[in-house]
Amino acid sequence: MRARLRTTRLQKRNQRDDGFTLIELLVVMIIIGILAAIAIPTFLNQRKNSYNSAVKTDLANAAIALESAAVQAGGDYTKLFASGKGKSGDTIAVAGAVTTATFATASTVEFGGTPTVKVVLGKDVTSGDFCLWGENSNNTAVYWVWSKLHGGLQQTTYPTAAAILTACS
Repeated sequence: MRARLRTTRLQKRNQRDDGFTLIELLVVMIIIGILAAIAIPTFLNQRKNSYNSAVKTDLANAAIALESAAVQAGGDYTKLFASGKGKSGDTIAVAGAVTTATFATASTVEFGGTPTVKVVLGKDVTSGDFCLWGENSNNTAVYWVWSKLHGGLQQTTYPTAAAILTACS
């Protein structure tokens, strides 16, 4: 009889140690769900920040390229552009490459940018002033502006092309 009691106790102890209970598994799943709910929005915000950073970098680099090329042209920005170009809306760079048709010669401005960023003139170029705007195709309807007149990159995003024109004037 004692042997049978011992066997029964050992069997009960073995049954308890077989695995996790349903409650334990549910608690773990809830914790994982909470952590995912916190992490996913943070990750998505970081992606948007990286898209904005790419636009800002490309605008600054394009502006430096224009300024460097203007030095060779006696400081006159209008001499960089082909006849009839240098107007508001002319594309400076798209898909990471300079739009050569915009410039007087293919090698006037040397610039390499991000494949998803487009850089465009925000107003007509004058001999001493220009304004650029840019957007990332992964983050549309968010425009950044670089204005020589206003001291470089503007710290505000603009939602429409009309707002860009005001920022460039």
